[in-house]
Amino acid sequence: MPEDLLWRQLQDLPYFRALLRAVEARFYEDIPLTEPILDLGCGDGHFASVMPPHPSFIGMDPWWGPLTEARARTAYSLVLQAGGAAMPFPSEQFAAVISNSVLEHIPNLKPVIAEVKRVLKPGGEFVFCVPSDYFLAFLSISRGLRRIGLNGPAQSYESFFNRISRHHHCDDPGTWQARLDAAGLRLVKYWYYFSQGALATLEWGHYFGVPSVVAKKLFGRWIIAPTRANVWLTERLVRRYYQEPLPERGAYLFFIAEKPAA
Repeated sequence: MPEDLLWRQLQDLPYFRALLRAVEARFYEDIPLTEPILDLGCGDGHFASVMPPHPSFIGMDPWWGPLTEARARTAYSLVLQAGGAAMPFPSEQFAAVISNSVLEHIPNLKPVIAEVKRVLKPGGEFVFCVPSDYFLAFLSISRGLRRIGLNGPAQSYESFFNRISRHHHCDDPGTWQARLDAAGLRLVKYWYYFSQGALATLEWGHYFGVPSVVAKKLFGRWIIAPTRANVWLTERLVRRYYQEPLPERGAYLFFIAEKPAA
């Protein structure tokens, strides 16, 4: 039986983050990554540690605090502090670069994507995911406000949610393809994921997830007692979105690109 990635995520993360990361982790079951692999913007390393089995990663992030957690994860052979615009690696070092929900937080993407191309081997893959051009329009509060003609407050709410999410980019596939093309990377495939209902779960989780934030600060864990009994109701609420088929339009985009072979 395939591993239940949702349950594995629910043991460690607030439910809204667990749902999103479980959906993304499942995509990697069909992506045969080979070493060496760079996790660009690895953060605390949780995502790489609960992905389907893959070779070990090298983790890189500009923030030291999360890296201290990533260093303890078994997913990494090495972690180091560095920014994406100036990676401390030789050219053509990696067979794959992954970046999970990172690029949307970087204001100037051009030098970062150029560096990804530089450090990839010819034929190497760049796998990443980001919020899509539907992200803001799918927010439930925004949709409710627009439904009753309150477009100004809806726009203000979208700006607010983008700000608390630290998003600089919520773009369509064409915009991302243009960025990849400019860097000399070839877009292989992409798909939308996360329906309106799934995004509503994530959106409201930002507000209802305050107890998890408190638990993390006090005890160093998002979930204090990760048992089936304690997360039973949460699991029932989010599992249908974990199991939903890919939508025609989604709040997020998943991309696979490659560096052309020489």
